[in-house]
Amino acid sequence: MIAYLSGKLVFKDPTYVIIDVAGVGYEVKISLQTYTEIKDEEQIKLLTFLHIKEDAHTLYGFKKEDEKRLFLLLISINGVGPNTGLMILSSLASAEIEQAILSGDVPTIQGVKGIGAKTAQRIILELKDKVGKSSSDSGSAPLGFLKSSNKLREEALQALLTLGFTKAAAEKNISAVLKKTTGEISLEDLIKASLKTP
Repeated sequence: MIAYLSGKLVFKDPTYVIIDVAGVGYEVKISLQTYTEIKDEEQIKLLTFLHIKEDAHTLYGFKKEDEKRLFLLLISINGVGPNTGLMILSSLASAEIEQAILSGDVPTIQGVKGIGAKTAQRIILELKDKVGKSSSDSGSAPLGFLKSSNKLREEALQALLTLGFTKAAAEKNISAVLKKTTGEISLEDLIKASLKTP
């Protein structure tokens, strides 16, 4: 098992990064929480989880220990795979997920794309005793992007496509979020809001 990767950040996208470790480039899938935490670090260390299937070996990376722990708890639930776990962590902050589980808030968890009522209930039922109150609060500072920026829209669209949205649905959600937004919005906030838009 690969516990963590430490090396040079070669490429960064809202859904994955490439880390150069001693001349080998590792592609690591990340959540928006981790993307926000990384900022523009040149040297990076990510805690990792290696998921092995017949047709793929996929690395998932996390900046903070509590996010990795929550990811491992989520994927222990029947019907929640690593990509769905990452989608949940991209849609909601770790503290929001834990709070929803502790309070039995099905609609919040069900608001994540791909999570139905039964899966949301199963997550709450099976994890209620396992999650603790998180002391860390992941506040994301806006990066100062203007909401009208085409680059911002394109990056958000690419991230949603990578997460499994159709192009039409992704564009519709992004437009809906931008219409409701006054002033500036960061890429992370735009993607998060687009994930929650029905």
